[in-house]
Amino acid sequence: MRGDDIAGRLLDLAIACLQIASQIELTPAGKHMARQLIRCSTSVGASYEEARSAESRADFIHKIGIAAKEARETGWWLRIVERARLTPHGDIPRWLDEANQLLAVLIASARTARRRAGQRVGERPRTEAVTRPD
Repeated sequence: MRGDDIAGRLLDLAIACLQIASQIELTPAGKHMARQLIRCSTSVGASYEEARSAESRADFIHKIGIAAKEARETGWWLRIVERARLTPHGDIPRWLDEANQLLAVLIASARTARRRAGQRVGERPRTEAVTRPD
């Protein structure tokens, strides 16, 4: 099914963030960071799944936009956790890169959907008229 690859990658990202969060020091700051990381990293995939079952193109654009915001926030919290050295987890750079790649995919998907928003289902994309020089 279309989008299964992205959904699988988002699931892997959420699971990795859960594992990273479980290794964060249990200080007040660490608890806050862990909760924020868990919340946004799991929300990306949930929002993407909602977008996949959108009721309209506008609904899809809205929900994919939310997923992109959550992906960006996931990257933010991963950078804080890494820079503050709140966990010994060594794969943070890998998952930060994955969050950034998925963010790019979600943004591109929203951009494509917006571009096609003026089209009817099954209609070819509109192109500018080309005039030939005389």
